[in-house]
Amino acid sequence: MAVSDPLFLDKSNPELWNSIGKFANQLSTSVRAAGISDRLTELVNLRVSQINGCAYCLDLHARKALSAGETMQRINLLSTWNECGGLFDEQECAALAIAEAATNLPAPEERIAAVASARLVFSDEQVAAIQWIAVAMNAFNRISVLSRHPVKERTLAEGAK
Repeated sequence: MAVSDPLFLDKSNPELWNSIGKFANQLSTSVRAAGISDRLTELVNLRVSQINGCAYCLDLHARKALSAGETMQRINLLSTWNECGGLFDEQECAALAIAEAATNLPAPEERIAAVASARLVFSDEQVAAIQWIAVAMNAFNRISVLSRHPVKERTLAEGAK
């Protein structure tokens, strides 16, 4: 194997990969128990992946978002969610602000403001769940980016699978 070939972290240490998989399963259970929809979860996953430039995760979570009822228009405009007028509702905007704060790690006052704003439209359990979604997606993005996970080309019929 050449030094320039990808080193897949998930393959190099399957035990750690399985651990993060178990974490993701526990997170899904917790997020659903908090009342966060799959659609909102996928919006957060997509926004974090956009910021991190993770092609593999963008492909995966765009398909999951479509399956959860998201529209292609909103997926296409997600990177400009805060400039789209009423296309994204108050809760979605609050969740996306948390996603950006958890990913970009701006100044403390900006992170605190994002969480404080979200607490006006979500319960504390839901705010915590959204933060955990962003934390987990950031971890998965880094694994995929560092591993250089390839994006599989899909036909139009395979697009939403």
